[in-house]
Amino acid sequence: MSKLIKLCSWNVNGIRAVAKKGFFEWLNAEDYDVVCLQETKAQVEQLEHEFKGNEKYPLVHFNSAERKGYSGVASFFKEGFKPAQISDGFDLGLAQKITKKLNMEMSLIEAFNSEGRVICSHHDLNNNSSNNLSSDNFVKERTLVLFNIYFPNGGANQERYRFKLKFYDFFLEYLKAYEDEYPNIAVTGDYNTAHNAIDLARPKDNEQTSGFIREERDYLDRLLAMGYIDTFRYLHPEPDNYTWWSYRTAARKRNVGWRIDYFFVSKSLVGKVKEAEILNQVEGSDHCPVSLVLGF
Repeated sequence: MSKLIKLCSWNVNGIRAVAKKGFFEWLNAEDYDVVCLQETKAQVEQLEHEFKGNEKYPLVHFNSAERKGYSGVASFFKEGFKPAQISDGFDLGLAQKITKKLNMEMSLIEAFNSEGRVICSHHDLNNNSSNNLSSDNFVKERTLVLFNIYFPNGGANQERYRFKLKFYDFFLEYLKAYEDEYPNIAVTGDYNTAHNAIDLARPKDNEQTSGFIREERDYLDRLLAMGYIDTFRYLHPEPDNYTWWSYRTAARKRNVGWRIDYFFVSKSLVGKVKEAEILNQVEGSDHCPVSLVLGF
């Protein structure tokens, strides 16, 4: 009998705001092993006790931006699926090697980390039985690495657009280095880019809009070239499936949206993908959740 791992990701556009719109009722009614949130817009010390865990999700990990009310990610871990390892941001030791290769300054990576955009968790697929295993490689092959990422938005100005592209550049190299050690990787979150014309309602009108500029989309092509798959599109080739709708002009009611929230998985996990869904019936944010079920 296969073990199913159920994952969910949602840009909540403010965790305190979505809590007033039924977030905890939704969370406790579902049965996900990990729920990854983006754009939490809160420091831990600003939050009440209910945000920091409950009986069902006893471990909640926040990586908040230094700037208050901005960016931020959080991961809710179900009892029985706590990570063996968890880290915030990009590892600076690994980053040093990559910045040399890309001719980037370490100050840029520190700027990425200051915005609270990344949580990386390692999950033991052997239910903690790996202590009895003799091979390090076997342990790594039985580890699921989950990246919860809020990729930068490039729409504000040219400086932020370049910041977004540099984040993509760095992350793809970081992912390659990580995959050398850990083959089973899932990358979820708000990528802030619609990949192809099928992924937004008005592609022609947005070819020069950040989020659908060819230069941005090329990075998702590169991710596919690395062997990763877009799990939703892998199972659902049909159009008119979106995850973000502007609050303006009643876009959600008219389904004039963008698909910018994803679960990408490494090639070693392609055969494990059982379900990938867009939960567009769930409200509370300008984004809706996306989910993934893996079978091991």
